Amino acid sequence: MRNTYLSKKGIFTAHMQELAKARAEERPQLGKIINDAKTHFQQALQEKIDAFRAREMAEKLAAERVDVTLAGRQTFQGGLHPVTLTRRRIEDWFARLGFVVEDGPEIEDDFHNFTALNIPEHHPARAMQDTFYFDPKTVLRTHTSGVQIRTMERDGAPLRIVAPGRVYRSDLDATHSPMFHQIEGLVVDGHSTFADLKGIIIHFLRDFFAREDLQVRFRPSFFPFTEPSAEVDIAFFDAGSGDNVKWLEVLGCGMVHPQVLRNAG
Repeated sequence: MRNTYLSKKGIFTAHMQELAKARAEERPQLGKIINDAKTHFQQALQEKIDAFRAREMAEKLAAERVDVTLAGRQTFQGGLHPVTLTRRRIEDWFARLGFVVEDGPEIEDDFHNFTALNIPEHHPARAMQDTFYFDPKTVLRTHTSGVQIRTMERDGAPLRIVAPGRVYRSDLDATHSPMFHQIEGLVVDGHSTFADLKGIIIHFLRDFFAREDLQVRFRPSFFPFTEPSAEVDIAFFDAGSGDNVKWLEVLGCGMVHPQVLRNAG
């Protein structure tokens, strides 16, 4: 149709050529009529072409329609890191006993990381080879015990908290990492005893390892911030050694040293 009406040999071109036969005074008016008709035809033709293309595209989209709400053939979901799962599990266990989860800064000052915990200036833990120092009075915390001091300063007693988090020590080999996770518990009141401490720890370890018959032993030890102090082991059996029991150290514990309580006010 475009060629029939608009080409060099088309109908509108033929009409324009016929103008030469018309009288001179009629030519302008006839020329305007032909041009107007040509313009209207071009507009109508373009509208038809656009309509055909739109309908063609709609049919194509309908035929190739994809339901984006459908589930994919394969779905991959991420999972929480084992450290995160373990931390949440421990937090939930202690929360059921009324413990509150507390947090503190990972960049800690000398007082809260060492001095308030009854760690003297000559103690090996303060050495450069064991601690990451920013300056003589600022370190990457080596334990979460500083959270205990800050909480006692802020809230006083009684209190019952657990303090989980990342800690840092200048130590790197096959069994040590310069960054690892630690969780500490603290109870301050007027009636708790070492027997209460032992009971909570044994109950927790048996729940955590899902062994009601889990053997737990306490060995006397020394920590500057507790008195008395103990290290705690759990029993396991080596598959290659029959019934010979072996022991694995899992934590340290003790009653808060009186000087630590005084340092925290």
